[in-house]
Amino acid sequence: MRSALRIAVTGAMAAATVLVAGPAQATPPGPGVTGRVISQKTVGDTDYILREVTIPPGQATGWHYHDGPLYAFTQQGTLSHYNSTCASDGVYPKGSFIQEPAGPGNVHIGRNEGDTPVVLDVLYVLPHGAPFSQDAPNPGCPFE
Repeated sequence: MRSALRIAVTGAMAAATVLVAGPAQATPPGPGVTGRVISQKTVGDTDYILREVTIPPGQATGWHYHDGPLYAFTQQGTLSHYNSTCASDGVYPKGSFIQEPAGPGNVHIGRNEGDTPVVLDVLYVLPHGAPFSQDAPNPGCPFE
């Protein structure tokens, strides 16, 4: 069951890009943010990709959105999640489930504001061939 849960939950938070507060100057995610594909399956026109994403303390995924829904499980640490209004829309400690809707109207950033790495199992449900995430400019928040 744990294996099925891990597969059902891993794949999307990190392959994002941080953008500087100015209009569209792309920079990479914070140092040390990594993603590792655990499993991938295509059914029809949909890719199901399970990834393990690690965000070191003090780092972030960068502002982004996804072309399909995302489901995640926090294996370690606490993820702080912010939407494009700069407001927190969730804090996800170890053992929490996260769901992110698809589309450019759902720009967000995941941040590790704690002192231990955040490790997420993320399931991406994407149109076939779509990237893990799409870059988005910082919507004017005082953080990245």
